[in-house]
Amino acid sequence: MHRSLCRMTEDVLHEPPVAGDEIDTLLGSLDRQRRIFAWKCGGLDATGLRATTAASSMTLGGLLKHLALVEDDMFSQKLLGRPPAPPWDTVDFDADPEWEWRTAADDTPEHLTTLWQDAVARSRANVRQALAEGGLGPYTSSRGESPSLRRLLIDMIEEYARHAGHADLIRESVDGLVGEDQPAG
Repeated sequence: MHRSLCRMTEDVLHEPPVAGDEIDTLLGSLDRQRRIFAWKCGGLDATGLRATTAASSMTLGGLLKHLALVEDDMFSQKLLGRPPAPPWDTVDFDADPEWEWRTAADDTPEHLTTLWQDAVARSRANVRQALAEGGLGPYTSSRGESPSLRRLLIDMIEEYARHAGHADLIRESVDGLVGEDQPAG
C-alpha cells in the first residue's frame, strides 16, 4: 500500500483564510489546490494512474511527475537558485522535453506519490526559508532572474488549478469520482 496522497496535507488548512494577510492567503490557496489534486490522484493503482481520457495522452501519473518537477523548478531553482534535484538533474529536457510525462508510465504509484510529496515538502521548506530571509520580495536565481515569491506562488496556484481540472476529467473516467472536496471521514 502506498502512502496516502491526502495525508501529506493533514496539518494544512483546508481553506485559505477568509480575511488573512497576503502570504497566508496565497499559501492557503496553493495548499487547497494541492489537496484537491492529491485527492484526485489518491488511492489508484498503476492502471488508474496510466488511464487517459478523450484525445489526450495525459495521465494522473504524468500529472504527479510533472507537478513534482514544477514544484522543484519554481521553489528550488527559480526561488533559491539551486541546481535541479534528482531525478531532474540527469534529464536532458532539450532532447526529451516530455520526459516526465513519457516516463511516468514506467513508475510505480508509490514512486510517483513519493516523488510528488517530497517535492511539495521541499517547496514548503524553501518558501519558509525565503520568508525568513526577506518575505515576498524578489530573489536572484543562478540565471540572474529575480522573480518575486509572490509571482511564483501565483504561478504555482495557476499551474495546480489548470491541472486539477485535467485530473477531474481523468479521475471521473477511471472510477466515476467527482467533486471538489474529499468527503469528510
